[in-house]
Amino acid sequence: MAMIPSFFNNRSRDIIFDPFFSFDPFKNFPFPSSSLIPRENSAFVNTRIDWKETPEAHVFKADLPGLKKEEVKVEIEDDRVLQISGERNVEKEDKSDTWHRVERSSGKFLRRFKLPENAKIDQVKAGLENGVLTVTVPKEEVKKPDVKKAIEISG
Repeated sequence: MAMIPSFFNNRSRDIIFDPFFSFDPFKNFPFPSSSLIPRENSAFVNTRIDWKETPEAHVFKADLPGLKKEEVKVEIEDDRVLQISGERNVEKEDKSDTWHRVERSSGKFLRRFKLPENAKIDQVKAGLENGVLTVTVPKEEVKKPDVKKAIEISG
């Protein structure tokens, strides 16, 4: 007799060979399945943003295909938090259209990043080109202490 993994219950065992059965191995995990997130809210849940630091600046890049600059906001809050947000509107449906598949998402997104003390928040620049948002936050020069210092010898 073949062994069936313990995560299958008796009911699952009965329908395991059903070609229309959809098994969700993450069903009992403590995070929501993507099928549980309403379509209008799932849009940018996974908006990925890269943050790199160069000697001159902190640079943030976000892939936002199909968005216009009017649909994206870049803001700095008082407590040195960079906030990137936006919204992609749902495509208008024509009643005579027949949809075969809907994979492109719509809805709002919001990402926040605490900026370090060396960020010049009054000189932030942002640009959107070919669906990639680039936010550049210049850095203040950190004054390095003099390495050579005479130490007085007691005694």
